[in-house]
Amino acid sequence: MRHGTFRQLEVFDAIMRLGSFRKAAEFLFLTQPTVSMQMKKLTEAVGYPLFEQVGKRIFPTDVGRELHKTTREIFDDLARFDMALGDLKGLARGSLSIAVVTTAKYFAPGLLGRFCERYPSIEASLKVCNRAHIIERLIANEDDFYILGQPPEEIEVDAEAFLDNPLVAVAANDHPLMGEKRISLRRFAEEPFLAREPGSGTRAATERLFAEHGLKVHVRMEMESNEAIKQAIMVHFGVSILSRHTIVMEIASGHLGVLDVEHLPITRSWYLVNRKGKYPSLVACAFRNYLREYTTASDHRGP
Repeated sequence: MRHGTFRQLEVFDAIMRLGSFRKAAEFLFLTQPTVSMQMKKLTEAVGYPLFEQVGKRIFPTDVGRELHKTTREIFDDLARFDMALGDLKGLARGSLSIAVVTTAKYFAPGLLGRFCERYPSIEASLKVCNRAHIIERLIANEDDFYILGQPPEEIEVDAEAFLDNPLVAVAANDHPLMGEKRISLRRFAEEPFLAREPGSGTRAATERLFAEHGLKVHVRMEMESNEAIKQAIMVHFGVSILSRHTIVMEIASGHLGVLDVEHLPITRSWYLVNRKGKYPSLVACAFRNYLREYTTASDHRGP
């Protein structure tokens, strides 16, 4: 490619990530004609079409997808250079982008906040998404790290467990089963069950547990957030299986409790995940090392 500019690559990257010229223009604070002109010049420099239009939507061509892969590599290299330059100057500066599944929002802000206290010059961002959106961001390599309860199997990733994530049976604190010992899983399955949406890691682990014991849970309602499930449990709408991280405050306030059900808790871990082969920035390496310290400090493995 000859005569392509860095600005044209920035515009091209925004279009690829956002899926439209209009959204890219809004994101970059440019007019749509300016974005179109930049893409016309970049297409001429490449010598092949970068996009094709089907109906009202645009899709990248094979050449466009290959150029975007190269563009991301260029941007990643420049970001590493910028942080390496800062390190050579003795400055702990740079940026860190973390995306977490919704259940991790109960502890991830505290982890990131303490990391930023240690490195106050670092600019950090935390995005909370459902698992499907996290996978999309992971495929697009949009962040430094992702925190999930179960690493994806459909993508090659590097995953490191750093924190226990026990899934427990949750009910209102005055539920008739509260206080009973060794409740059978079959008896628990008879209760109206409040489930996370399909695709949720908690939902998958729960269904796997019941299937292993030849049981099928009676799902009364599906909900897309732990908060909604907790509120429904408090008004005696049903029971659920949730990460213990999500109910710390409600247990302390006496609104929710953990049932003593056989085969529970489900033992899981939280994982720090990134695309396999991704070269981490200096800041990303520092965050990963910080999590390793957090994991081993005082044998801290829970909330």
